[in-house]
Amino acid sequence: MGNMVIKAENISKQYRLGLVGTGTLSHDFKRWVYKMRGKEDPYLKVGEINDRTQKGNSDYVWALKDINFSIEQGEVLGIIGKNGAGKSTLLKILSRVTTPTTGSIGIKGRMASLLEVGTGFHPELTGRENVFLNGAIMGMSKSEIKRKFDEIVDFSGVERYIDTPVKRYSSGMYVRLAFAVAAYLDPEILVIDEVLAVGDAEFQKKCIGKMKDVSQEGRTVIFVSHNIDTVKSLCKRGVLLNNGSILKDDNINDVIDLYIKNQTRAQESFYEFKVDSTENLDCYPLSFKIENKNNELVSEIPAYEKFTIIINVFLKKDIEHFVCAIGLCTNLNLPLRTLWSVPKDLKKGEHEICFYMNNVFLETGSYIINLGISTYERTLFSKENFNTLTISDISSDDKPENVLRIKGSGIILNTEHIEIK
Repeated sequence: MGNMVIKAENISKQYRLGLVGTGTLSHDFKRWVYKMRGKEDPYLKVGEINDRTQKGNSDYVWALKDINFSIEQGEVLGIIGKNGAGKSTLLKILSRVTTPTTGSIGIKGRMASLLEVGTGFHPELTGRENVFLNGAIMGMSKSEIKRKFDEIVDFSGVERYIDTPVKRYSSGMYVRLAFAVAAYLDPEILVIDEVLAVGDAEFQKKCIGKMKDVSQEGRTVIFVSHNIDTVKSLCKRGVLLNNGSILKDDNINDVIDLYIKNQTRAQESFYEFKVDSTENLDCYPLSFKIENKNNELVSEIPAYEKFTIIINVFLKKDIEHFVCAIGLCTNLNLPLRTLWSVPKDLKKGEHEICFYMNNVFLETGSYIINLGISTYERTLFSKENFNTLTISDISSDDKPENVLRIKGSGIILNTEHIEIK
């Protein structure tokens, strides 16, 4: 494998919904008959993608489908995706907790995994005993574990409870000791799932620092998290999973941009906004679109070009002092600027709010748009991650003179013109 430490080829994992196991004796018998005849498992030909938003018609789902990737020694890989995308299933297969339905995985080196709170710990054993048990499972001698023991206890901060059965630990203490064991027992590959979210902010910071140290020592780290800021600071490469398939495997910034786009359903330049219930709303948005300087519907805007954000709203009654605002944020939801319309009395019916962005200079990438509608007295409607704005790159020849640019956060100059029709 050369410098390659992990190679996954055509990995798929199928689950049967409902009952545990294959389900019925008839299914088991049919599988056995096909196997004896040298034929493929008949149930590999059925099943649906693992989309939790749809009811589906099959009893079988593919938690993972045709996953292919490789990881080099010393690489720090971030895996992101919405809940149910297949992240934890993939890590369980990599950690050999479960086997793939199809495909194969080649792994070179000793692997330590932290998948769920309590994974690998025996609840009746003390913290000390679990440290030695985990080390032995990883193939380390007792003397090797002893040399690392003090560092493990010091990092975890559970020295007072080290001789107490871990079943009496809090979830935070569990994770502290489990991470310390995984990180300090010299694994060539460190696999960390979302469990760090259980720890406090101070411990999370220590963990991120330790993972950086591990990678600088030439060891490999695979990190799964919903904390995009943490993933971005730790990883250079990212994999985006969606419904059990790899949507993108690329530079971490590009992967995060695509993830943000998908989260906010804003890959189109125009869409009708669906409100679950308008019964208690006096005002709600109908649609969103972006127009370029030529009044054409577009999905992204070249850097430094003028554009217009248009939001159509519906008022169920006359409203005094109507105000609409959009908040521009980075793809990590850090605020850049809020743009407000001038208060105006509006009649019942549909209205169009146009935000003319004539002097907005942003770095390339994706930006989150938050929406707020209010009067002087109360909020009528608010929605975070209402949509996204994508800024594409342009040639340096088109760049205006004397424009201040702040990499990664963008900068906004002058005042935009806003009009309500």
